[in-house]
Amino acid sequence: MLDKNGKMPYSALQTCSFIDRDRAANEIALVDLANSKTIYGIDSLLAVIGNSFPLVEKIGKTAPVHYLLKKLYRFVSYNRKVIMPNTRMAMARVQCLPDFNVRYRVCYLIFATILTAITLNAYAGLLPQMKTSGLHLEITLAFGQIFFQALFLLHKGFRTTLDYAGHLLTVSLMGALLLLPMLIASRFVTLGEFVSTNYFLLVASAMFIEHFRRVDLLGLPKILCATWVLYRVLFLILFF
Repeated sequence: MLDKNGKMPYSALQTCSFIDRDRAANEIALVDLANSKTIYGIDSLLAVIGNSFPLVEKIGKTAPVHYLLKKLYRFVSYNRKVIMPNTRMAMARVQCLPDFNVRYRVCYLIFATILTAITLNAYAGLLPQMKTSGLHLEITLAFGQIFFQALFLLHKGFRTTLDYAGHLLTVSLMGALLLLPMLIASRFVTLGEFVSTNYFLLVASAMFIEHFRRVDLLGLPKILCATWVLYRVLFLILFF
């Protein structure tokens, strides 16, 4: 919806009197060079989309819809670096990092925990060797892992711990999303214990690799990878 010169990375943004760089790190800035005017966040997205689909912009600007869209935009924006962290190459450039917002981070942790717990509880039904634990136990498992891992980050401070918790829950959420295709397939065909179990182990392995990658990017102690596995093993022993 933009022409080939219609976008510019934050790292290439030069000093400009009508662009608030701090706000632009949290909300995408849409700059009208002709009128020296800038709008941000959900308003900038609605303006771009509205250029092609005016009805969408009109609906998006109605008070209740705009309020919800604004909250959703901030929910994603303030958590985007724990959803998709920068690569090492990106870290070498000027980074567009959002402000640290405790409220939206906690909301993300709750959202990711509940969605992951629901998925894991459903998938447990495909594993005959594991009894269905119940949704409350899956939620306890997810939140318990945060507190367990935090024990090894006490010297790193509150922000580092909460940032890591965001990455931890993102890895769990990714695992849950990878299990969804198998859950959907099970509605139409009988998968069998062998297929269900080995697919689960494959997803768990992918989660471990992604967790290790994120710990390395954050420069955190590698022991977090060992304790990540240890916690889950202890949970299985105690409850199954």
